[in-house]
Amino acid sequence: MIESVNVSKTMQVPAKRVWTAIAGIGGLDRWFPVIAACRVIGSGVGAMRILTLAAGGEIKDRIELIDHQRRCFQYNRIESPFPVSHYLGTVTVNEASDGGSEISWAVEIDVAEAQRDELLVFIRQALAGGIVGLEQELQASEETISAEGVV
Repeated sequence: MIESVNVSKTMQVPAKRVWTAIAGIGGLDRWFPVIAACRVIGSGVGAMRILTLAAGGEIKDRIELIDHQRRCFQYNRIESPFPVSHYLGTVTVNEASDGGSEISWAVEIDVAEAQRDELLVFIRQALAGGIVGLEQELQASEETISAEGVV
């Protein structure tokens, strides 16, 4: 059965900067505590993203969509150590009224019944942690830029 997990957050970082980070495909090892390494093979749609989990195991994502106009990024998880037969992730970035941004990270997943509840909680926590990590990195780089007098 297909399940959906969606984690959203408003952050005080301009949408353009958030989108640039997401559209860059890599960086997940800096944002997600559960990811130890992230490497990208290729670029743009069709690129492969290989993630090494901190607890062991490897995940492979194929990039399906990078829509700069709508700020929408989509990837298909084609290999995973988890009991999943379908995993499609979609990240959207919108401008917030205060000059910040709203990020939404949604996952459509088909997971084995026996592990469904546990895996859905894990995914929700991982997404939330990754979004916080992304926000912290972007805020820190913004502070560095401001401190250096480059705006």
